[in-house]
Amino acid sequence: MEKRRLSFWQIWNMSFGFLGIQFGMALTGGFMSRIFQTLGAEIDDIPILWIAAPLTGLLVQPIIGYMSDRTWSPKLGRRRPYFLIGAILSSIALCLVPHSPVLWIAAGFLWILDASINISMEPFRALVADKLPDSQRSYGFVVQTLIIGIGTWVASSLPWIVSQLGVSDSADAGVIPMSVKVAFVIGAAVFLISILYTVFTTSEYPPEDMEAFEKEKQKKNQFFSDIIKNIGNMPITMKKLGLIQFFSWFAFFTMWSLANPALTEHVFNTPAPIESAFDMTNAAEAQAYDLANTSFQKSSNQVGKYMGIYGLSSMVFALLLVLYTSRRRINRKYVHMISLILGGIGFISMYFIPSPEYLVLSFTLIGFSWGSILSMPYAMLSSSVDPKKMGVIMGIFNMFIVIPQIIAAIGGINFIAGLFGDETINAMVVAGSSLIIAGLCNFLITNKKAITYQTEH
Repeated sequence: MEKRRLSFWQIWNMSFGFLGIQFGMALTGGFMSRIFQTLGAEIDDIPILWIAAPLTGLLVQPIIGYMSDRTWSPKLGRRRPYFLIGAILSSIALCLVPHSPVLWIAAGFLWILDASINISMEPFRALVADKLPDSQRSYGFVVQTLIIGIGTWVASSLPWIVSQLGVSDSADAGVIPMSVKVAFVIGAAVFLISILYTVFTTSEYPPEDMEAFEKEKQKKNQFFSDIIKNIGNMPITMKKLGLIQFFSWFAFFTMWSLANPALTEHVFNTPAPIESAFDMTNAAEAQAYDLANTSFQKSSNQVGKYMGIYGLSSMVFALLLVLYTSRRRINRKYVHMISLILGGIGFISMYFIPSPEYLVLSFTLIGFSWGSILSMPYAMLSSSVDPKKMGVIMGIFNMFIVIPQIIAAIGGINFIAGLFGDETINAMVVAGSSLIIAGLCNFLITNKKAITYQTEH
């Protein structure tokens, strides 16, 4: 089927729901470790508490991709039913997460939240490939990245913004501050509204052969065999991209799980106080704990604000690519390589910066890599696979995102960072090294159609 070229605003509308998805991801990525620490988690235990996120992605995304390939609703189409279900569940979970009374409940809510986000997220990747001709694929994924950048920037700054408006950062021991609770409620509202916007402003192409589609849908018990078959027949370009994704997402999982403890400790000199180290029956020590905890919470707001810069710089990166790819072709391979190496330098620089203001530069460089990670691999992949299997292929490709995160969560970060020393900031050095390796792995990509596609006008 010949797909018509879409205008910028049509691509914007179909991608706008990712604003909400990114609000959910940025709030969890920027503040979940802070919630864990507030509830008493030790720093070495934080990565394993995050394991819910990649595990749910490993299970949910291939299933949702497979199901959405085999779904057709005359009113909602193929992908939009999953956007809507995921948005409703995610919004509820976002409201509940910061009210967790104990650590295991917070970890459980993270599991539910990430599963819900994944229900919405995977079909969005497939929708770009469904709707756009090859000549607009890079453009479409870059527009999506632009929206993701906006979401990352605003959502990462929300607790700080809310705090500036007068909402308290102080709270009793083991209680999440009100500024975080309000930020998560705002995130929930944005998630639902932005998904609804895409659902109501975007249509989808029906299956080319409805009779054959219905016959295929009636076949039973094919899920696991189809998944295994598609994994076995994985294109060589997809395998090479998978290696790049492995090192890229190991780096970003390290940031999401450990940037807050690393930076509050190493850059702001306000580590999370350990309640057991204070005699809370003594008024002076209880006051000292409250002061230390408030300092930690305020520094955590600052870390979130600085982390938002990587969303802002990824947005600028995406905007430049939007303007360029709307008229010209790009070499996706070298764009991705250079971006990842710059991000690696940004992570490593955190070890050496003399004061917090320099985090602006660190996260700006990281944003270049983030913008590329969210667009270039998907553009390269979508030009190399069967469009009829786009949903399940995108779901399988997600394995290369979640497996490195699982390895990092079950001890990979702690082991490798421990080789550099005991300080938590060493985890950021590990993240930077991993991102540089990912960049160099781009030399493996040789498929010309994946590397570049001429945009025609």
